[in-house]
Amino acid sequence: MKCKTFLVRLWAVLSFAATAGVIFFLFAYVFRGGAEAISWEFLTQSPKGAIIGTKGGIYPAIVGSACFTGIACLFAVILGISAAIYQVYYCRSSKLAAAISLVMRCMAGVPSIVMGLFGYSLLVLTLGWGKCVLAGGITQGVMILPFIQVRAEKALREVDPALVKASYGLGMSRAYTIRRIILPQCLPQLVSGVILGACYAMGAAAPLIFTGAVIIAKAPKSLYKPAMALPYHLYMLLTQGTSAKNAYGTAFVMMMVVLVTNTLATWFAWRRKK
Repeated sequence: MKCKTFLVRLWAVLSFAATAGVIFFLFAYVFRGGAEAISWEFLTQSPKGAIIGTKGGIYPAIVGSACFTGIACLFAVILGISAAIYQVYYCRSSKLAAAISLVMRCMAGVPSIVMGLFGYSLLVLTLGWGKCVLAGGITQGVMILPFIQVRAEKALREVDPALVKASYGLGMSRAYTIRRIILPQCLPQLVSGVILGACYAMGAAAPLIFTGAVIIAKAPKSLYKPAMALPYHLYMLLTQGTSAKNAYGTAFVMMMVVLVTNTLATWFAWRRKK
């Protein structure tokens, strides 16, 4: 028995060490390649140079990615959490609930390039929006919708049923119980799910290629205009061989945004549990 416990602990320690080592190596490798490019000017200037991307910075791409991701999260949060609430507390048909779960799991397996084609055919062509921030954000929102819905459903089901029954016993309505008791209880899990979806959206270039991202543009001032985005800018720098150091610098900025965002989400969840 002691031998098995020791082996399990050893396996856990080695797994953690291997994972941490890979992550550290990845950050170090990318930072080493882009250290020369990373500076305040790189973060606050637009791309410049005879060949776009060889000089200047990535400021429009940072703002564009924030806009795309913000719209995606707003779209996915409204639909995803609403669908989860309906599935857990309002849906009386087990077949309908199973169908919703099946649809969400199928959507989670759809490649991002297919989501891009969907957004292009529906939003860009059929609705006539053209390539714009709104079309790209909604397409990314559809892409991350199942991730947020599945995690929201799990969080709602984990709320202590005794709290819900006590609220009903005091004469509170279902809507009031959901708004004032259930949602505050599972807020950390909901925030973590949204952050995970946001990080996924921020790193996805395929949907934006067809719907909203362009090679060069100013920081977006309208939702109906195209914009630059960090993953698409990185894709163009690498595929065209424009500037390896700027490509590594862009990749490092993206990784740091994801790291900081996840750290803040973890800190928020920890604060809520105290």
